[in-house]
Amino acid sequence: MKHDLLLEIGCEDLPARYVQPLATAFAQGVTQGLARRGVSHAPARSYATPRRLAVLLHEVAARQPEQAVERRGPALGAAYKDGQPTPAALGFAKSCGVAFEQLERLETDKGAWLVYRSVQPGRATLELLPEIVEESFAAMDALVPKRMRWGTGTETFVRPVQWICALYGGDVVPLARFGLQAGRVSYGHRFHAPEPIALANAAFYEDKLRHAKVWADFASRRAEIRRLVEAEATRLGGHARITEALLDEVTALVEWPVVISGRMEARFMALPPEVIIATIEHNQRYFPVFGADGRLLPYFITISNIESRDATQVIAGNERVVRPRLADALFFWDQDRKQPLDAHLAALRQLLFQKGLGSVADKSARIAAIADKIADEVGESTQNARRAAELCKADLVTRMVFEFPELQGIMGGYYAKDWCEDETIAAAIRDHYLPTQSGGPIPATRLGRVLALADKLDTLAGIFALGLKPTASKDPYALRRAAQGVLRILIEGELNLDLAALLELALQQQPVQKDRATVLEDLLHFHWERLRAYYLDAGVAVEVFEAVLATGVTRVLDFHLRLQALREFVAQPEVARLAAAHKRVRNILRQAREKSEPVAAEVQTSLAAPCEQALIQALQALRAHHADALHGQTRSSGRLAGWLTQPTTDRYLAALRALASLQAPIDRFFDEVLVMDEDRAVRANRLALLAELDRLFRSVADIACLPG
Repeated sequence: MKHDLLLEIGCEDLPARYVQPLATAFAQGVTQGLARRGVSHAPARSYATPRRLAVLLHEVAARQPEQAVERRGPALGAAYKDGQPTPAALGFAKSCGVAFEQLERLETDKGAWLVYRSVQPGRATLELLPEIVEESFAAMDALVPKRMRWGTGTETFVRPVQWICALYGGDVVPLARFGLQAGRVSYGHRFHAPEPIALANAAFYEDKLRHAKVWADFASRRAEIRRLVEAEATRLGGHARITEALLDEVTALVEWPVVISGRMEARFMALPPEVIIATIEHNQRYFPVFGADGRLLPYFITISNIESRDATQVIAGNERVVRPRLADALFFWDQDRKQPLDAHLAALRQLLFQKGLGSVADKSARIAAIADKIADEVGESTQNARRAAELCKADLVTRMVFEFPELQGIMGGYYAKDWCEDETIAAAIRDHYLPTQSGGPIPATRLGRVLALADKLDTLAGIFALGLKPTASKDPYALRRAAQGVLRILIEGELNLDLAALLELALQQQPVQKDRATVLEDLLHFHWERLRAYYLDAGVAVEVFEAVLATGVTRVLDFHLRLQALREFVAQPEVARLAAAHKRVRNILRQAREKSEPVAAEVQTSLAAPCEQALIQALQALRAHHADALHGQTRSSGRLAGWLTQPTTDRYLAALRALASLQAPIDRFFDEVLVMDEDRAVRANRLALLAELDRLFRSVADIACLPG
């Protein structure tokens, strides 16, 4: 016999951020609890609104299958003495409720034991559910660090629980929790349908709630809200900005979505659009509307949780709420612009950046020193770089950023532009916190990338120098995000700079100089791990990453170009044989080093057998090809810069493909000669030939790291 199972917790309005995680944990706890006990069921459906968390499972078996029980007792050596059962053996039989003669023997590789085996009938699902629900509540509690207690009870939950509805088919589940007894009653919308809803069967749950103005399914309610917002934006002559985070939050705030829109006063449109968006999105949970030209329109869209008889009153109420917030923002905007941005610099000396690293003014000075050097290496104006670094943190002490911290940098860009700073400086200040999230944009300008690099490098170097590097579970200074930003700017911004030199430069500016070599090593390792994650997320095979990493390249863009070439090259069928050949070469050279075998300074053709001469000629041709394929790879005079002429993926790929021409002469070499020849001069000459071959195999990537 199978029936539908419904478990619903009704409570006071949940915090929006917990609605989805709690609903997921509840559904997983119930389904996994049934699975552990062998109770079959169809896939579960999860429901979540501000006032309820529920799970509905179809075709849940009425009881467990029969349960095989096996209990291991004492070892046979301890079970008998002089041919008679010991007290330990008799006690074990008694604990199992059987006579000693009914026990069986268990033979294993590790010995023999007494064992009790039996088959017990499965328990009824109704009996199992209370303990399954308890396990689910424990998992849910782990998600909420601060829970509430109410009334005279001692049990806790994220919000006070008002009712529990628990049905198995048409039967009430015998469940008691939070001082409540489970029943068959649920409740609809607080205002539209506040009366109790008696459910005859679990299968009627969703339809009954929909009739009572509760859209219980989170995913479909979310899709409906998106549709409503988009339709309303079209009616207003624009399109809505709908972020996934805001859509999730709004969905978690309503049970019966009703779309309304309002209008902002014309005077507020003088504000930067980011300020208006921050006000209506973050503070009010409204959706802004943009026109076809990309400009912000004076409208907002929101989702109400009630169908009002007089919608104009609801609209007026929303407009009335947003008006003072925008008025405050307009006041901050006007006041901040009465003085130039550099007038705020003195206040930065009173603003602590980090204990041990000085004030924000000290940080700005370090950023300026780092940015000056980077700008010089990439051909940007060092004067502009230093000016941008000087001003980039000034907006932190403005009224607007104090009220809206998420606008740091953005407001600095506006204020710098207002006081006629160079447009590239203003843009760099605006963008220097980018990227702010995984996959987010990097700064749009080269000067912005220079400034962003300098800022992130200073933070990374300073926090690591203090010994506050992240742990596996904690990263309070967001250093992983900073390191990922550094790597992405170097790769996507096409700045072929030496990461090791950049980090060393940043460490030189820090007031903490203890164990700088160790800190530099830790920083490099930290960045390579972030780079590994960056490529693995992009689907790059770990062997490909390791092959490039083994070359010791520290210019991240160069690393990227090599990796892209290798990623394409490994699809070739001959790669496995080349990798196997390189591994053989490396093994021979390693064994020779262990035996302190001499290696000739250069390969002598006169000592070479015909098969060796063929390999030497192939190597000479390949060296010429490499010189052409990798043309321009000459180091510049600067410590940070990469190649004077940028290498390209195509050049690296051409060099890799040329390696395939060595396969035949390598195979012939190993077939026809013994490297460790009795003649010392011949042996040294052949080891020199293999050493040159090894260098070529590592010129773009370490081919021996590849499968083969």
